[in-house]
Amino acid sequence: MSVKWMVVPVLALMASASSWATECPAVLQGTLPELRGKGEVALCERFAGKPLVVINTASYCGFAPQFEGLEAVYKQYHGRGLEMLGVPSNDFKQEDADSEKTAKVCYANYGVTFTMTKEQAVRGKDAIPMFAELARQSSAPKWNFYKYVIDRQGKVIGSFSSLTKPDDAEFKAAIEKAIASQP
Repeated sequence: MSVKWMVVPVLALMASASSWATECPAVLQGTLPELRGKGEVALCERFAGKPLVVINTASYCGFAPQFEGLEAVYKQYHGRGLEMLGVPSNDFKQEDADSEKTAKVCYANYGVTFTMTKEQAVRGKDAIPMFAELARQSSAPKWNFYKYVIDRQGKVIGSFSSLTKPDDAEFKAAIEKAIASQP
């Protein structure tokens, strides 16, 4: 009798877990290591159902000052649900192999408060699943500080080159559209 009562909750838990896995958009499958600390960013848990901007970053890139503008955009829209994820990458040979140095650039030099991960591959056959999906939905980053705006369903609604500054009207319009999207 007691086994029967345990089976029902376990089956319910398994059903909800598989439902969660199928409802999580492809772009948010998996985890990434946090830049600061030893924790993991569970992408679906952290970002599912939220408008999201994903940026591949590099500490020693000439576009690194965009961190300031990205932080300003994050602060401007975070209260309306926007999340932002910076993913350092050395795919263009402008990121330090030392995560502590990367963290210093992001947090101390530029005052970043949005989520950052440790260095990841963002292009080609070695690209992490998130960036493989971003490339499938739009295009792979052509350089550092490529920006993707993702709606609440996990669909890319805009991708912007490194030359697009964070205060660009089209970039902000895509963010507004992502915020207005339905989960």
